[in-house]
Amino acid sequence: MKPFVCVLLLLGLALSAAAADVSGKWSGSFTITGPNGETKDAEALLVLKQNGSEITGTVGPNESERFAIAKGKIEGDKITMETAEGGGGPVIKFELRLEGDHIKGDAAGEHDGQTMKAKLDLTREKS
Repeated sequence: MKPFVCVLLLLGLALSAAAADVSGKWSGSFTITGPNGETKDAEALLVLKQNGSEITGTVGPNESERFAIAKGKIEGDKITMETAEGGGGPVIKFELRLEGDHIKGDAAGEHDGQTMKAKLDLTREKS
């Protein structure tokens, strides 16, 4: 039994050490679906910094309009985070997945009783 536990611990350490680092700039598309079902395409920019499983940084449509990330974390290939627009705007929750050099997933927010959803597809920018 003891060797089995040791193997499991080593495997767990190896997997956590092999977790990808998502630090850097990610840009791509953001398709928003409004409360009336109407869609709008926009650009998205994530600037991420990873420290262990914690993710900080900013998210927005471009370099000049970005919002701080709160409660950002990565577990395996799953990324979750929140952001709020300045001045008491809606909290937007992100549920994303790392797929190679892409981050894909969903964002959702509610403001004044109206729900908005979005799909993201981002690619890591080469430095």
